[in-house]
Amino acid sequence: MTSAASPITVAVVDDHPVFRLGMVALLETLRDVTVVAEAASAAEAAQLPTDGLDVVVMDLQLGDGSGVETTRDLLRRAPHLRVLVVTMHEDDESVVASIRAGAHGYLLKGATPDEVERAVRAVANGELILGARIAARATGHLTGSRSADRHPFPELTLREREVLDLLARGYDTPVISRRLVLSPKTVRNHVASILTKIGAPDRPAAIVLARERGLGHDGPA
Repeated sequence: MTSAASPITVAVVDDHPVFRLGMVALLETLRDVTVVAEAASAAEAAQLPTDGLDVVVMDLQLGDGSGVETTRDLLRRAPHLRVLVVTMHEDDESVVASIRAGAHGYLLKGATPDEVERAVRAVANGELILGARIAARATGHLTGSRSADRHPFPELTLREREVLDLLARGYDTPVISRRLVLSPKTVRNHVASILTKIGAPDRPAAIVLARERGLGHDGPA
């Protein structure tokens, strides 16, 4: 934890140079925040000097590795660090994996400058903070049956519900793959997980259940 009188020292880890430079430029405009290091890969992140470093802003997809594993490795080496994940991924698995790895914050890359500043200061102070969309979904999961009425199949992740909705619209694996920018293998893996979670023996049965719960009614575009 940093004291009120001490500047917050930050390192930015992101393999996309435009985003990384933009984040550095934003952070350097903030009062009492100093960017002391950058890394463009998991390998470079492993070499970050951690003495005197407070916060690491971490992407999840690094060119040579996972931001989740990089977070875990950094915190194993320097438990005092606070990691703020800033990523394009909002699926439940990524959020849970990041928090389990030790991250104190999770923002999407569409976050406003004010949200970034608030998150950096919060995690530096040892608080756990989630971006608005992530927090809203987490709250929805915690509200139980009332949330289930608004979000059918609460046992599914957001991505799995998207796949099931497209299945219920009558799309096959190649079309779902193109629409969600996923590999066919990933789509098939999602379908297998969906069938297990909702207790459907096969795709036709899953489609029937999905339509009964309100999914898939728009039909193929």
